[in-house]
Amino acid sequence: MTTELNQFGTIEYRRSLKASRIAVRILPDKLIVTLPVTKSASEANHFILEHKDKIAAKQLKIRNRNQNGQLTEEKGYSTLSFKVELHKASRKDVFFNFAAGLLRIEYPQEADLSSDKVQQVCWKGIHYFMRKEAKRLLPARVDELAHEHGFSYKDVKIQSGKTRWGSCSAQQNINLSFFLMLLTPELVDYVILHELCHTREMNHGERFWKLMDEVTNGKTQQYRRELKKYHIPE
Repeated sequence: MTTELNQFGTIEYRRSLKASRIAVRILPDKLIVTLPVTKSASEANHFILEHKDKIAAKQLKIRNRNQNGQLTEEKGYSTLSFKVELHKASRKDVFFNFAAGLLRIEYPQEADLSSDKVQQVCWKGIHYFMRKEAKRLLPARVDELAHEHGFSYKDVKIQSGKTRWGSCSAQQNINLSFFLMLLTPELVDYVILHELCHTREMNHGERFWKLMDEVTNGKTQQYRRELKKYHIPE
């Protein structure tokens, strides 16, 4: 493997009878390359080098994203309705206390906060309270915005969607990801209004975007750009 390829970490090659072209899945410390049966590993390497700048930029973005998701005592964490603080304590397990807009997480003195195991336990607790807060706040906000702009809908469900912030069914049922709790209030409203507009216009045609501009006071494009800066955690 050339020095230029080493920068991407491990490169794993997989052959697929269904693949019609070379495809590269980018991970923080490796690449997974899917090859058609007609292509060789050396051809795949050539493909990677041809696109090395784009691949390197995306891999760096993924690394930074993962690093930013690391919980520490110094950095803490914030959601739409509560803050998170982490503290070492004389205890044998991880403990969560939620009150007055603060989630306090205590973990054992001897535990390594940076370890995958402790991080996973902490994130599981944070997600639990995010979901709980989302169920408390988001349906009420949907109702407020629907009443304000004259929309009607059947039901609101809070889910753990990791591919979309929200969706609206043909039956006018609205689904919202509890990860909306990571957004600003303005962007939460934007997502909700997006789904409410789908109760009238199910596609993303011209009439849909005209309606969106009406309910966002012409700020649709601004909010769309801002929303792209956020991601649903993996």
